[in-house]
Amino acid sequence: MRGPEPISDYPTVRGPEPIPVEGVSQDSLYEQAADTYGSALDRLARAYELDPDTRRDLLQEIHLHLWRSFASFDQRCSMRTWVYRVAHNVATGHVIRQSRVRNKLVSIENVEAMSGGDHELAASQTQALERLSTLIQRLKPLDRQIIVSYLEGMDANSISEITGLSPANIGMKVHRIKNILRRWFDDGGLHAK
Repeated sequence: MRGPEPISDYPTVRGPEPIPVEGVSQDSLYEQAADTYGSALDRLARAYELDPDTRRDLLQEIHLHLWRSFASFDQRCSMRTWVYRVAHNVATGHVIRQSRVRNKLVSIENVEAMSGGDHELAASQTQALERLSTLIQRLKPLDRQIIVSYLEGMDANSISEITGLSPANIGMKVHRIKNILRRWFDDGGLHAK
């Protein structure tokens, strides 16, 4: 015998059903995206996670979510936007989970206060990229998402589609982040604590 049906004051609201891409399977969409954007996804994971083992886990999680997402891909946006939206959402979730463990994230406004007077310049491009990755790691997830997308060559309109912010707001944030990065390099580094 079945129990009583749950009563809800709220009607169930369903969004529009996804329109499948005709003649293209979920697997082939994923393979196309992985081939086209695989190296960009690797760079995105690197921007969100410095630890190599955890980064591999994050990248695997991004690929899993990306594959799953193509079951409902309806071409309302470009594949590029779709891939970045899924990847950034997964990476942001990762950062939020990690921030509960290590509460070290700072806003763009606070990065200036963190830069110190150490004027030792990096001796190689690898060291400079590591320093840049460290600074990007310290940004809040939204700021990180914006600068990583910008560094991948995306314009303000594309970043706006991913983040939900206006293109003008994206432009302003990119400008502020670039100024902070420039100041950080001029000062010689960020003292991670």
